[in-house]
Amino acid sequence: MRSTRSWVAVTAAVLALAALAAVLVRVLAPAGTVAEITVDGQVVESIDLSRVTEGYSFTVEGQWGSNTVEVEPGRIRVSAADCPDQVCVRQGWVSDSASPIVCLPHRLVIQLTGGESGVDAVS
Repeated sequence: MRSTRSWVAVTAAVLALAALAAVLVRVLAPAGTVAEITVDGQVVESIDLSRVTEGYSFTVEGQWGSNTVEVEPGRIRVSAADCPDQVCVRQGWVSDSASPIVCLPHRLVIQLTGGESGVDAVS
């Protein structure tokens, strides 16, 4: 009987620590999502998507071609490109850091950092 009480106390303590760790990860995580646009490894633009209030678009010109980038509150996409495969355009809107937008022919990468990626950092 005494052994059962000990195991219950240990289990309760472990669960309490796990809950505390989950709360700390959520509270201390960075708040905003930042989109960093690079061409051939050089940063062209850095956009804090949490501060965008109105949608806009702009063109990123490079040595290998051009991409039209569209930005809305909390998300970003490549809406047009003059590359032959159009993979970057078909990827659509991205709002988390789970997968970057890549236009290989133009050497353009849009990587999101911060915010929530959908990946559970606790487990």
